[in-house]
Amino acid sequence: MIKNICVIVCVLIFSHIATAQSKDEIAIRNVLDRQLQAWNNGDVEKFMDGYWQNDSLMFIGKAGITYGWQNTLNNYKKGYPDTAAMGKLKFDILVVKRLSVLYYFIVGKWHLTRSVGDIGGHFTLLFKKVKNKWVIVADHSS
Repeated sequence: MIKNICVIVCVLIFSHIATAQSKDEIAIRNVLDRQLQAWNNGDVEKFMDGYWQNDSLMFIGKAGITYGWQNTLNNYKKGYPDTAAMGKLKFDILVVKRLSVLYYFIVGKWHLTRSVGDIGGHFTLLFKKVKNKWVIVADHSS
């Protein structure tokens, strides 16, 4: 009897943990989906909603490290000044790894289909739960 209760309690605990992780992963994937939609609608500022609006946001790209939400937005606007340069974005998420209750690590591929020439590469994202919202606090895209 006690053995059965222990098994039931263990199953309930692990089920709760898996559900919490699933909810977090779903929330993170929703952030990425909203970014994808915003980009494909030509709305860079809405795309930036997925990032931590903080001076400590870190974006690493071919030009090096950029710190800060506003600086990252400015770089996006400079690099993608119009919808022709923005093209249509596609993500392929390759890895979603929970690091802790506050952090997730994401690895993926990105591809822009554009009339001015397609481009693509890979990215790693560090998501953090800030004020009960998942945001990107570090992005390395190449």
